[in-house]
Amino acid sequence: MKTTKISFFILSLMLLLVSGLSGWVGNAAAASDSGKTYIIGTDITFAPFEYEDENGDFVGIDMDLLDAIAKDQNFKYQIKALGFNAAVQALEANQVDGVIAGMSITDERKAKFDFSEPYYDSGVVMGISANNDTIKSYEDLRGKKVAVKTGTEGYSFAESIASEYGFTIVPFDESYQMYDDVKTGNSVACFEDEPVLRYGVKQNNGLKIVTDKEDGASYGFAVSKGKNQELLEMFNAGLVNIKANGEYKRIIEEYVGENAQVANQGRWELIQKSLPALFKGLGNTLLYTIVSLFFAFIIGLIFGFMKVGQNKFLRGVATVFVDIFRGIPLIVLAFFIYFGIPQALGFTMPLFLAAILTLSLNAGAYVTEIIRGGIQSIDRGQMEAARSLGLPYRKAMIKIVIPQAVRVMIPSFINQMVITLKDTSILSVIGLVELTQSGKIVIARTFSSFDIWLTVAIMYLIVIITLTKIADYLEVKVRRG
Repeated sequence: MKTTKISFFILSLMLLLVSGLSGWVGNAAAASDSGKTYIIGTDITFAPFEYEDENGDFVGIDMDLLDAIAKDQNFKYQIKALGFNAAVQALEANQVDGVIAGMSITDERKAKFDFSEPYYDSGVVMGISANNDTIKSYEDLRGKKVAVKTGTEGYSFAESIASEYGFTIVPFDESYQMYDDVKTGNSVACFEDEPVLRYGVKQNNGLKIVTDKEDGASYGFAVSKGKNQELLEMFNAGLVNIKANGEYKRIIEEYVGENAQVANQGRWELIQKSLPALFKGLGNTLLYTIVSLFFAFIIGLIFGFMKVGQNKFLRGVATVFVDIFRGIPLIVLAFFIYFGIPQALGFTMPLFLAAILTLSLNAGAYVTEIIRGGIQSIDRGQMEAARSLGLPYRKAMIKIVIPQAVRVMIPSFINQMVITLKDTSILSVIGLVELTQSGKIVIARTFSSFDIWLTVAIMYLIVIITLTKIADYLEVKVRRG
């Protein structure tokens, strides 16, 4: 009777999971079809065009231009904060309606996207460490490494002259990462969009500019090819209007003009003002960990018992599940679920759902093996003795084997909990704002890598040690009965 109840309970949870997922997907599709609120992807680590200020608001040239144009044209929008590459992939997968992220208008991109009229004429400059007096021109780069940010004009320019001047390109996903690479001496220079690097130098990012601006492509607002044309038309019309009424000039002057604000914070003041954003990211980390482990445990329970069962077909299904989701790297699984599946099937998947699915399936495969290993670690003689006394297979399993197996599994469960918590940081690549992504966002604004990463590391350490001690205490209680 108890086994029937347990089976019913597991089945109910699975149905709730499936119906819940369907509900999330359905709500997302309904919101997208309404046409009233546009989802705009951006890269909030690209100051001065888009970044998050101390109050958690999205600001910068792109953000203010979009806001002014939306008010002028009376349309609503919602910002989806992603990295630049993730934002472009999200647009390809129809996860967002448009992208504004300092995106250069190139022939290659025009084959995939429709662009607005150019709203900013950029260019490329070379930056070196402020303490470096040996690199003065491209000729000095021969035989050395040069840092670039993927998908930018700086990357394209560096690639075009790399063979001529004999240097090696080192790609990064974020601007602050290549700045740090130059400051630490791993690369001697970096190529960056002129307004971005000039803003960084003004904010004391530790670099200086040593070349004149090279001509580059202009920035534009992008939508998917042939889609959201009304949004593109409103953007173009609004851009004309705000240029005419002076709002455009005011926004540009505010961020890259001579009187642009310069941050001047001490170390402790910087950490103190960053803590609210970091604690919010930590809260998200714990939330995603708890929810995904809950579903991972259910998945592991089902497939774990299938793997130790007597049915060959079910054992095969469980083995295939474990092989697939344990064999695919977590970052690839995240990209496939968030970008690949929606693009192939033509629907919009919420980021929260994609993150939970990714973590649950990955952790579920490992929990399956933990349960299988725990059960199979119990001497077979105990099952045989129970059966010889007349106990049915299920009752012998529940009364004799599983209680002993649980004690064996507990250390592995604790280990999996810690691994899943740390794995949430990998999902920052699809724009999940957890603790690591929160640190990236703060660094993009302040250029203080050491202080912020040290704070983030300490926060991870405190949480993981606390959870481990609590789990150890519970393990001792269970072992003592």
